[in-house]
Amino acid sequence: MKKFLLLVCCAFAASTAFAQLPTFGIRGGVNFAKLTASSGNVSASTGSTTTFAAGVFADFKVGAVSIQPGLNYTGKGGNIDDDNGNVVDIKTYYAQVPVNIVYHIPAVIGNVYFGAGPYVGIGLSGKEKATDGTNTEKQDVTFGSGPNDIKRTDFGLNGIAGVEFKNGLILGVNYDLGLSDITNGTDGGSLKNRVFGISVGFKF
Repeated sequence: MKKFLLLVCCAFAASTAFAQLPTFGIRGGVNFAKLTASSGNVSASTGSTTTFAAGVFADFKVGAVSIQPGLNYTGKGGNIDDDNGNVVDIKTYYAQVPVNIVYHIPAVIGNVYFGAGPYVGIGLSGKEKATDGTNTEKQDVTFGSGPNDIKRTDFGLNGIAGVEFKNGLILGVNYDLGLSDITNGTDGGSLKNRVFGISVGFKF
């Protein structure tokens, strides 16, 4: 974890070293989140739950390449349906810092971009809603080190792509591939976040 944070700090330092006048932008959109569980050679994914994301970013650009750190408030989680009318919907929200290396391709309307990089997220809040078709129960998701808690830190890889128009409007998609086990279990299994997002933004 310390090495990952050091990597993020180095990326910020490098961005200021090779680009002096960054541009800034905002993004917001909808997330479709899943959880992937694995144990040994067996793995399975939940259904998706719909959440949202909003954030800000800086763009340190030289030529066609830029370093793009950001700060997002982003939703994750998953939806579990046992086909008997019992449904558990889990929504968790994180403060997340991605640092992407982005490549820009000039186009008539502006430019097409794609990029990738690491992210680290800190869990802030969450809700779990269970229903059997008749009764519904809600409870808070807790972050911590207890056996029933979710780990507060989540890290992984982030990919982005989209179109940036000449007037600053941005239409984009992103995918978060969680690499860290977010459970505190000792049974050898793991649970990881997967998030696909669609966003609209503006670069100033």
